[in-house]
Amino acid sequence: MRRFMRFFKEGDNVSMVLIKRAAYNERLKPIIHNMMDNLTKDVIFPGATVLLKPNLLVPSTPEQGIITHPLVVRSVAEYAIDHGAKVQVSDSPAMGSFNKAIKTGRYIDTCKGLDITWKPFSETRKVDVGPPFGRIDIARDAMESDIVINLAKLKTHVQMQLTLGVKNMFGCIVGYEKPRWHYRAGIDRNLFARLIVQICRATAPVVTLVDGILALEGRGPGKSGTPRQLNIIVGGKSPYAVDEVIAKALRCPLDTLPIHQAALSLGLVDTSPQVSGDKPVVDQFDLPTLGPIAFGPPLLQKFMRRHLIIRPAAEPEICQCCGLCEKQCPAAAISINKKQVMFDYDACIRCYCCVEICPYGALYPSETILTNGYRLLKKGLQQIPLNRLNRH
Repeated sequence: MRRFMRFFKEGDNVSMVLIKRAAYNERLKPIIHNMMDNLTKDVIFPGATVLLKPNLLVPSTPEQGIITHPLVVRSVAEYAIDHGAKVQVSDSPAMGSFNKAIKTGRYIDTCKGLDITWKPFSETRKVDVGPPFGRIDIARDAMESDIVINLAKLKTHVQMQLTLGVKNMFGCIVGYEKPRWHYRAGIDRNLFARLIVQICRATAPVVTLVDGILALEGRGPGKSGTPRQLNIIVGGKSPYAVDEVIAKALRCPLDTLPIHQAALSLGLVDTSPQVSGDKPVVDQFDLPTLGPIAFGPPLLQKFMRRHLIIRPAAEPEICQCCGLCEKQCPAAAISINKKQVMFDYDACIRCYCCVEICPYGALYPSETILTNGYRLLKKGLQQIPLNRLNRH
């Protein structure tokens, strides 16, 4: 039954994307319910188990722009309950416990009075996500609920450029398996993006809503990012179409998004999704710079990785040397020495897990001296009129 319910009838426009202007107030509920009416008609049935998968990356408050806002979760939960479903909210935070995440994020207080099961992902089952990964462990609840609803957050991501609907389903990988998968994918950003897409395809959310009312730009997706008010919520049946529409609204080139390119290669992207509602264009959204992870002749790659590739660094005046980055690093490339965070850049795979989970926002992707110099030189040359360059 669940597999049948996850897919829509033939002829449905699965690439329809809805964009609505919204704020975190009493008018949010009717906006979301109207979107759900258009996206999930006749899908949620009485007695169905509906899993809501928000973004609970780290314990943080709604005002920090890191987590899916609790009013979004409440509105969707109310909709499912009104249709006779049993609602469960689950995730596996990258840092901190699930209980701390929902307490800090004010989910329990916001959803008071609703019959919701709050449960962290813990048990897993083997799922064949396709080559080259084969059978991997995915949260059992994500695979065995009748319906999965994906409640993502609009944020930047220092490894994947943006983290939207598709990336949110990586949260169905439980606990320390997340950094292990970062390490298994190694320095190949595109391989990791393919893994994320195949996990999303396997968990098959029926609808994806992305909370962009308060988004996160800059050094996202964690506490190094900067909250920015966009006042939009975006939804669709296809998370790939939703992500594409958001990227275009942010004026982010699609060819710079590893996840979009991976979805495109797997035939999951409709290159012309139909958009309904408000169609905002966001000016000067601060996107992180993605440098190559490895390039050049094999004999020079070690030098280039050390001196030419963007890498994680710590701001000593903010860092508390709590040791969480050292504990979580999948490549064992971080150590704490004399109250200072030390990086082994030869071992570092540039997954930026440390940047994501730092509870103080002290870690960030840093340009090397050579990279920064090259970028400034290139920028300076671009500002010289072409006719002047041609004289030399």
